[in-house]
Amino acid sequence: MSDIRIDAISKSFGPTQVLKDVSLAIEAGEFVAVLGPSGCGKTTLLRCLAGFERLDGGAIAIGGEAVSTPRAHVPPESRGIGVVFQNYALWPHMSVAQNVAYGLKIAGIPRAERTKRVSRVLDLVALGPLANRRPADLSGGQRQRVALARCLAMESRVVLLDEPLANLDVHLRGALEEEFAAFHARSGATMFYITHDQAEALALADRVAVMNAGRILQFDRPQALFSQPASETVAGFIGEGRVLEAEDIRPLGNGRAAASLMGQTVELRCAPGERARGRAKISFHPGDLHLTETQGIAANITRATYRGAYLRAEVMAGPGGHVPLSVNIAAPASLTRGQRITLALRDGWVIPDAAA
Repeated sequence: MSDIRIDAISKSFGPTQVLKDVSLAIEAGEFVAVLGPSGCGKTTLLRCLAGFERLDGGAIAIGGEAVSTPRAHVPPESRGIGVVFQNYALWPHMSVAQNVAYGLKIAGIPRAERTKRVSRVLDLVALGPLANRRPADLSGGQRQRVALARCLAMESRVVLLDEPLANLDVHLRGALEEEFAAFHARSGATMFYITHDQAEALALADRVAVMNAGRILQFDRPQALFSQPASETVAGFIGEGRVLEAEDIRPLGNGRAAASLMGQTVELRCAPGERARGRAKISFHPGDLHLTETQGIAANITRATYRGAYLRAEVMAGPGGHVPLSVNIAAPASLTRGQRITLALRDGWVIPDAAA
């Protein structure tokens, strides 16, 4: 296992700066996901870590060894890194066993040791009986496991995964998520997982870095990203988050604050150092709103859709009926378009003041 230190790195392609002072400290054996929209720079970050791109500024160290600076660059094959690509990158003319063994052969590992390692890792990913098949004879999930086995056979101290589930159907993606988690537990490798799918990131990673426009916006545990976003951008990106402006923020102590939202007094979570403010942005999710028979926020239903375990209602809320919100109502429920309802906010978060 090896830790990773990414220190204020930058990377440009022509006049376009793709990475802007990106820093991450990843512990040995940790599973980290980098999450962000297309074009945010996450794949470039992975390529810099793998050694496929040279840095314009900053430094990268793996296991305490500097591998990238603007003046010094350790080549990819000397970094002890395994990469699982979105398209698997398997040799079509080789069998499963030959694909897994190829890197070992290039590295000069003796034949007996190669055979032993290949057999062991194929059993670990449940592909032992398919060792003599070609990639064309495998399912997408099986090909992905071959790519994982190849990393495991090389005893890579760091494994990089570049949107490995993007080409798979939803059922197979769920199965492969479990496989990645099991792979991490078995190998103990430090894993760096690139994705634009927040469900994958939140389900798999110990910590998630949310990236946008070449910068890391927040690096935190999945639960913290969901319930305590550090900025309005993160709040709106994670879990269908909704951001509204509240007034008269009054800290109550113990991480709680009172505020006025659409004319109603609400109690919210806040950072320990939160101060009184006239206005602040707050975040919450559709599941944080619920129907109430008492005083609350007036709303008018514009659309209701059945989602199995709950009913999703789209509403226009507030005194003027101009604030769009989404509400999850537990089944069984019956709501119709045009119906007037009253909502209460059971949980929310005061987004910290960046200026403070």
